[in-house]
Formats: sequence, structure tokens, C-alpha cells
Amino acid sequence: MRKKLKRFKDNRENKVLIEPGKPFFEKTKGHWHTFFGNKNPIVLELGCGTGRYAVTLAKKTPCQNFIGVDIKGARMWVGAETAKEQQLKNVAFLRIRIDRLTQFFAPGEVAEIHVTFPDPRPKVRDAKRRLTSKNFLNIYRQVIKTGGLIHVKTDNHALYEDALAVIASFAYPIIASTNNVYTTHPNIIHAQIQTVYEERFLAAGRTIRYVAFQVK
Repeated sequence: MRKKLKRFKDNRENKVLIEPGKPFFEKTKGHWHTFFGNKNPIVLELGCGTGRYAVTLAKKTPCQNFIGVDIKGARMWVGAETAKEQQLKNVAFLRIRIDRLTQFFAPGEVAEIHVTFPDPRPKVRDAKRRLTSKNFLNIYRQVIKTGGLIHVKTDNHALYEDALAVIASFAYPIIASTNNVYTTHPNIIHAQIQTVYEERFLAAGRTIRYVAFQVK
């Protein structure tokens, strides 16, 4: 508990992490380019956890701005502190529930979205809560620009197949899809960055599925 409380205190003092109680938290919508001080494309990582994926993307792609979104402040502390220590100017973290995206981003303000290893929520009654469900895709298309890309990585076969079906229901064109990103697309950036969960899944012998599609 003491460790978590210290992290919460650090978060309150870290300008990289936007959360309730901070001035910019109420002003984000339509003003993210002002926050970053440039007009580079804005890319979201949803369910970012410790933020390793967002931070690594920021290092590899300095011409884009990255925002990790999650509700778990103690986990996001890791990425926020890393960004602060390494003085990364193109990454930030937003502590909100993902279903509130439209309150914090204006229409078309987001260029790309990464959904990395979302909770598969296998029970039928939880289908609407999957980050790849129709409900959430309807939220994403309210903030992403026309033609923007959404990337999904998962180790869960059922979630992957369900995501493909949802994408098809919107008639969104699929740019890339694979049952094993490391054998079919080993050179793309999404195969070069691993989340904490992904490392565990790979160590357990699981294959990593990936799909990228375009929002029209």
C-alpha cells in the first residue's frame, strides 16, 4: 500500500500523466497538439498498463505523439516516470476509462489506435465490454480520423476471430492480419515491441495474433 501511495503522489507531480485534479484534464479535447507543442499525428495505446509499448513507440517514432490510456494509475506510473526520466517529449498518459474517449478527444483528433492484449472477456454476457466489440469500435470511430488505422495484438484466438467478425460487420478494409505476427510480419514495428504480458505469453509458447484495419 505504501508503494502504491508513493506512486500516486509521483503521478500528481508528473506533468506527463494527465489525471483528475490536474488543470489540463478538463481541457484535453481538441487541444492535444497544444499540449505536445506540435501538430504531429496523435496515436493512442488503449489499456496501456505500465506503458512500455507507448514509450517504446515514442522512442522509435519521434515524428508522432503517443498517449497511453488506462485507469490503473499505479501501473501507468512506470511509463510516466520512464518518459520523465528520459525526457521524452512525444509521449503522455491519460488516466480514464476507455469508454470515455469521446470526452477527451475531438472528432478526427486521433490518427491511430493500438489495442494491445485486451482482456478477452470470454463470457457471452461480457462481449460488449471487449475493447474490440462493436460498442468500442463505435467509440473509436468518433475520435479517429477518416482513414485512420486501428491495430490489435492478442494471444487469444477467440478474441481475434471475434474481432475479425466485428471488423467485417463495419466493412472496414483489413490492411494486415495474421495468426502469428512473428512468422508472417517479423519486420514490422508491431513485431519488434513487446508488452509485459506479451513476454509472458511468448515464454508460455503462445502465438501472437495481429490485425490492422482502416476506419472509413
